[in-house]
Amino acid sequence: MALSINKNVFITCAVTGSGSSQDKSREVPRSPKEIADSAIEAAKAGAAIVHCHVRDPDTGIPSRRVDLYEEVTKRIRDSKTDVVLNLTTGMGGDIYLGLDAENPLPLKEPETDMIGASERIKHLVTCKPEICTLDCGTMNFAEDNYVMTNTPGMLMAMASKITNLGILPEIEVFDTGHLWLAKKLVNEGLIKDPVLLQLCMGIPWGAPNDINTFMSLVNNIPKDWSWSAFSIGQFQIPYVAMATLAGGNVRVGLEDNIWLEKGRLAKNYQLVEKAVNVIENSGSKVMSAKEVRDKLRLKKQ
Repeated sequence: MALSINKNVFITCAVTGSGSSQDKSREVPRSPKEIADSAIEAAKAGAAIVHCHVRDPDTGIPSRRVDLYEEVTKRIRDSKTDVVLNLTTGMGGDIYLGLDAENPLPLKEPETDMIGASERIKHLVTCKPEICTLDCGTMNFAEDNYVMTNTPGMLMAMASKITNLGILPEIEVFDTGHLWLAKKLVNEGLIKDPVLLQLCMGIPWGAPNDINTFMSLVNNIPKDWSWSAFSIGQFQIPYVAMATLAGGNVRVGLEDNIWLEKGRLAKNYQLVEKAVNVIENSGSKVMSAKEVRDKLRLKKQ
């Protein structure tokens, strides 16, 4: 299939994530103030969307405390920075199996964190972001005994609740079956037009970040859906070029990659600046937050 370069590209900056990167880089923001400040810097560098998790301000450990989300949201909005806010709903679906392969039960505590659909979107009710993520499937996720759990029933319930809140779900696709399930959610009316998709490449043990797998996903995205793509680590910036050339939008940020170059830790705004350069050198234009709102029919909060 011939490539169809995207001439108008929006950048999402994934500001901090929910991994253990806070122990690997001093640049990974922890407190609500640090997360908000980093998001604002990324927006000023060219990110139209900022995707935010929260962390315990003291330990840096990922958190789902509503008050931390509220503070991040308030700080970004009070800054008057024009940026689209995208909050995660990814936490609360964590299963950690027991001691070893012969003893999977009982589940590890307190690592296992399984909550219901309403609890997973509790912060959306008060923060009212324009976009939130929806991880569209269950998968083995990097660690030996950890399962990222998002059952069809849970996703149907979450999608319905998110839509009723007037928030656009960004469907996160980590593997081919997740795209299949995304289509089911849309076909059943649980997710309305416009549809926004994120291809998450190279995360063990989902879709590998090779070109054939990437293009098989791209070629199966319905033509009227908007989509972005990213990969992790050293492949983050190359995927800016690949997504743009394949007709999509892009995501960068410290959630997925902590390095600006070999031996040099990155800040979020620096990764955004690199993405802007790649996009513009490809002959495309970087979209503003207002242009993204118009495209995706978002209501600014």
